[in-house]
Amino acid sequence: MRPMLATRGTHVPTGDEWQHEVKWDGMRVLVDVRHGTARLFSRNENDATVSFPELVGIPVDEVLLDGEVVAFSDGAPSFGALAERMHVSRADRARRLAERIPVTLLVFDVLRVGDKDLMDEPLRTRREILEGLDLHDDRWQTPPTYTDGRMLFDATYQQALEGMVSKRLTSRYRPGLRSKDWLKFAHRRRESYVVGGWRSETDSLDRLGAVLVGQPSPDGLLYRGKVGSGIAGRKAVVLREVLAGLVRPASPFTDVVPREDALGTTWVEPVLVVEVESLGPSAQGRIRQPSYIGTRADLSPEDLT
Repeated sequence: MRPMLATRGTHVPTGDEWQHEVKWDGMRVLVDVRHGTARLFSRNENDATVSFPELVGIPVDEVLLDGEVVAFSDGAPSFGALAERMHVSRADRARRLAERIPVTLLVFDVLRVGDKDLMDEPLRTRREILEGLDLHDDRWQTPPTYTDGRMLFDATYQQALEGMVSKRLTSRYRPGLRSKDWLKFAHRRRESYVVGGWRSETDSLDRLGAVLVGQPSPDGLLYRGKVGSGIAGRKAVVLREVLAGLVRPASPFTDVVPREDALGTTWVEPVLVVEVESLGPSAQGRIRQPSYIGTRADLSPEDLT
């Protein structure tokens, strides 16, 4: 099952029929707890349990939860730190990373308790049931909600958080639906793109220095630019490892990649999604001053179409 999604909002709604939540800059997961053991599923329905061993022992049973896995750095959410944990498939490595980069599950919805399906209940009722589960610990929490959306928008901006989400209290949970009953407001221009190739650093053929990214469209993968800023150290190593098995002989982009970008590029199958911050698109459709944030193991190219 895929989670319910929010639509990008144009103005923060007001009134007592809405609640407002912090947008935490994490990895969206559904958490299915049965017989005392939790299994985590990403937004594209991949089993992510092995990546986050510290979350398996959540102290509730026979429930289906919706939330975000978040890594904190100096007290603030860091998607860059979380990205190092998202692609881990070996249990021993995941345990080592859990000691160095611990994560927290922030739960904001409950979809099932025991045999009772709650998805047709209004959000107001689901929230009351969720708060009754008393999830408050270092590893799992139920963050507060707010009645004043404008205040939360300003506060999240001042604290350099990703943004906020406004939800209609009468909304039912509709898996996989991008609903206007949930509205998201981001403070930074951040988009997901698909990697179509990579280039080495200028002074080293062994180190990855930049990726070429595009956007899926009905006509194929459209080239959007080269991203080098933000790719360094451990991020570059992880990215190179993920792309190593995806090499292909020709460009996956349907439009022409400028010669200066294509020169020296290793082309890859267009399956890896990455998160990029930028100043938005230029008149030619190229992203301006892009900066790499991390990989998105929870998304597939189809999710961006």
